[in-house]
Amino acid sequence: MSSTLAAAATAAIPSIPRDDDGPVFRAPWEAHAFAMVLTLHDRGVFTWPEWASALADEIKRAQAAGDPDTGETYYLHWLATLEKLVASKGVASTETLNRYRDAWDHAADRTPHGKPIELTPEDFG
Repeated sequence: MSSTLAAAATAAIPSIPRDDDGPVFRAPWEAHAFAMVLTLHDRGVFTWPEWASALADEIKRAQAAGDPDTGETYYLHWLATLEKLVASKGVASTETLNRYRDAWDHAADRTPHGKPIELTPEDFG
């Protein structure tokens, strides 16, 4: 992940959890979701104001549904926003996103703890 892109994102989206060195993540998947957003922004799929507005809407929706807003769910909102924008921009359909999510769940269930998760054709079955 480019430090220039990460710096631009943290400047444009003040809610990103960070410390003095930049964004902080509680789990590897959060860093991956962050990197996917940086990449899609860099490729022109959406602007930072568009992303920030969509993320704010997702967080408000979650809070209205009872999310306690402790910061622990921030990247869940980030991921939900990413999925919605990717679908609305036509990058991938909701069906494709759901298919891959289900495949990853299947792959994670069959993968021993501590081993890398790898998708196989059987995970899509």
